[in-house]
Amino acid sequence: MEGAQESPAESSPPAPGSEEPAGSGRSPEVLPPEEAEACARPLEMAPKKLCGYLSKFGGKGPIRGWKSRWFFYDERKCHLYYSRTAQDANPLDSIDLSSAVFDCKADAEEGTFEIKTPSRIFTLKAATKQVMLYWLQQLQMKRWEFHNSPPAPPAAPDAASAGHGPALRLELEQEEAELEEFLCPVKTPPGLVGVAAALQPVPAMPSALQNISLKHLGTEIQNTMYNIRGNRQGPGAGHGPPGGDSPPSGEPRREEQASPADPSAPGEDPADSPKPTPKSSLTSNLIQKAKRQNNTFPLFGEGLAWSRTGQEKVSALEQQVLALTEELKSQKELVKILHKALEAAQQEKRASSAYLAAAEDKDRLELVRHKVRQIAELGRRVEALERERESLAQTAGLREQQVQELQQHVQLLLDKNQAKQQVICKLSEKVTRDFMQPRKQPPGPPDAADRDFLSQQEKMEHLKDDMEAYRTQNRFLNSEIHQVTKIWRKVAEKERALLMKCAYLQARNCQVESKYLAGLRRLQEAVGDEASECAKLLRQLTQEALQWEASEASADSVVLSPISEYDEYGFLTVPNYEVEDLKLLAKIQALEVRSHHLLAHEAVERPLRERWAALGELAPSAELKQLLREGVPREHRPRVWRWLVHLRVQHLQAPGRYQELLSWGQAREHPAARQIELDLNRTFPNNKHFTCPTSTFPEKLRRVLLAFSWQNPSIGYCQGLNRLAAIALLVLDEEESAFWCLVAIVESIMPADYYSKTLTSSQVDQRVLQDLLSEKLPRLMAHLGQHRVDLSFVTFNWFLVVFADSLISNILLQVWDAFLYEGTKVVFRYALAIFKYNEEEILRLQDALEIYQYLHFFTKTICNSQKLMSIAFNDMNPFPMKQLRQLRAAHRERLEAELRELERLKAEYLETRASQRPLVPEGCTSEDEADGDA
Repeated sequence: MEGAQESPAESSPPAPGSEEPAGSGRSPEVLPPEEAEACARPLEMAPKKLCGYLSKFGGKGPIRGWKSRWFFYDERKCHLYYSRTAQDANPLDSIDLSSAVFDCKADAEEGTFEIKTPSRIFTLKAATKQVMLYWLQQLQMKRWEFHNSPPAPPAAPDAASAGHGPALRLELEQEEAELEEFLCPVKTPPGLVGVAAALQPVPAMPSALQNISLKHLGTEIQNTMYNIRGNRQGPGAGHGPPGGDSPPSGEPRREEQASPADPSAPGEDPADSPKPTPKSSLTSNLIQKAKRQNNTFPLFGEGLAWSRTGQEKVSALEQQVLALTEELKSQKELVKILHKALEAAQQEKRASSAYLAAAEDKDRLELVRHKVRQIAELGRRVEALERERESLAQTAGLREQQVQELQQHVQLLLDKNQAKQQVICKLSEKVTRDFMQPRKQPPGPPDAADRDFLSQQEKMEHLKDDMEAYRTQNRFLNSEIHQVTKIWRKVAEKERALLMKCAYLQARNCQVESKYLAGLRRLQEAVGDEASECAKLLRQLTQEALQWEASEASADSVVLSPISEYDEYGFLTVPNYEVEDLKLLAKIQALEVRSHHLLAHEAVERPLRERWAALGELAPSAELKQLLREGVPREHRPRVWRWLVHLRVQHLQAPGRYQELLSWGQAREHPAARQIELDLNRTFPNNKHFTCPTSTFPEKLRRVLLAFSWQNPSIGYCQGLNRLAAIALLVLDEEESAFWCLVAIVESIMPADYYSKTLTSSQVDQRVLQDLLSEKLPRLMAHLGQHRVDLSFVTFNWFLVVFADSLISNILLQVWDAFLYEGTKVVFRYALAIFKYNEEEILRLQDALEIYQYLHFFTKTICNSQKLMSIAFNDMNPFPMKQLRQLRAAHRERLEAELRELERLKAEYLETRASQRPLVPEGCTSEDEADGDA
């Protein structure tokens, strides 16, 4: 007990008139009486640590049940450690609170609550309901402090804490104020939590064996040996009799561990903290050994409270840091201004030097004119920026008005909610009064009436208790939801910061790559023809560097968004529309596509991949037909498409045919070459493979289209063939395979004259589609006919390019999978399915202009490929090919008759025009007469 009694004396102020002994090691600065009194406070007045005894439910088999455990919180790791007793040296295990949520159930046993982590659920029980609420509230605050505390740098922790201290303190105070709206702060239960709880005896359990953790038996043995060794050495050092569980022996050890100040602890000032008097060597050795064994065991607080001198120093340092920060900002602004002024002066100097270096006045005049043009250009840019600023100001004003209107609407809703709550309270009070004052009953036996009244009163008490428990649970769960939401937002902000950092690193990578290319070019020019081997190596390095973006960057690059910017075939996931509403629609569409993909991955895609992997050799069959309708996985699609194309063009394919056609194109220019060049830059502007300057896809597409123009001179080139060939290139990635795929579509799958100058077969298919729509969707066609909407303006391009510009990539390629196998009937099926998919939305539109605007982009809103496929191949049945042939033959006959009649009318008009002599109005001179006069 001697060591424990010396601690208060060490921190007390010296008596008046007493002198310090020489070499005592105390600071020459004498503490004020107030600070000495603060340092001499008892242990209960020190800053409370979150610790105490709780019952934990666990175990297996017959020993499963409640076990008493000592819990304490580690602020550095945001972990809740637990051990069997407070005197144990090593904890049994810990609970990670950084990603945990807390829950309390009203129907559970009193004091029971849960801590849910991603890996498991911990069920704990406190002694009373107040202790449970105190633990839950404190754990919430500790979790919030951990997520909002800035990461400590490796050096200068005091400066970091001083810089972030006020901001963190302000955030914590604001968080406490917000939590008070849900659940009032719970007072600290005396003697049940904190350091005082360690001085209490360990809660008794039914059996000693049940309280032992067999899962952590090694740790239990270490703690037992540590306690036995401490109890044996205790009497020699004056720690009292053996028996670490009793309060007399436990209290000195607690005070002895809490009294010495750790000079390395953050926030402690060695000069201001009182130093303890020397103790016995055995006691100090035991304490140091315990600290070494338990360096991660934060049992109590960091010591006594800071002295007021330390607080004043910290506040002064904080003010000094703030002042230095403001001064640093002003210095940075000044440096930026000086840099800009220096740059302007250098530009002016260069212009003056060029003006003076000019040999003739003509050159100087040209320089002056150049500067005048630059000034005019800058003036125009300033005017454009001014107009843009005005438009942005107007937009901001409109947004502000919208925000005010929304705030007013929210206020109205709050008032309405408050009025409803008042009505509910009044009704609850009325119901309570009715229960408390029952109606008059006819007189009956007095004993039965008393028993009935007592039972009703007891039920009312139970209902009141249940209602209060549910209210408490509701308030706590509201606070838990509020805090978890704020933590989620904080994590999202950190994620955005990391994404911005990643974007910066990518920009730096581009700069390094440009410097690398410039260095290679200079080195290549310097070498020249002197060393052919070095020049060849340099050309190879330059070519590889230029092709890096198309090869390496298309692999698993860093994703800067939860939704990838491009899909697996290079199409933009969210198209960059100019209209703001269309941008929002595209973003929503991308999110829906992603959600459908994730939902269908386990249920649809994985079984489909397994069926394709087990298919083996490809052969025409009913099973293959069904698999192609459901879609081909990406890894199998190139192989399947090559097989399908070979089935279509095996009678046309010949070895070396593609290279022969390319050589014809190199020998002389085809008449369609000019139109092909014009359409190359318009091919899929939303696909990175055709917009990237270093991509090889445009050159491949040019060769494929030129080869086809020589393969089929009757067509040569027709607008739309570029998109068909581009889809084939994206999937097959080989020029020759893409060429034969284009040949198969134009010459084998599609009817004749589909891509001719007259587009006869294309017009026939549009009329066939009108008949099928009238048969399958009569309501829709009646609605469109009422508003005089011509669908051919939209559907003509669908058939010409097989939906290449209309559907998103994953649905488009699923359509092509079935189209290459079954033919044009698939195009009709999907055209009908698209209108069926959006039938109700079209029927809601009551204006022709709105219908045309909706039909312009409504195919991009389709995201559920399984639903569209089911409509196409199930809901549209029956769909016989015989009916399709008959409709095509009938409409072709009518169209050809109309074309012949048109040609006859044209011939008659030209004949009549040629037979009539041109008449000259009076007062006008004919061209012949004018020439004669001249």
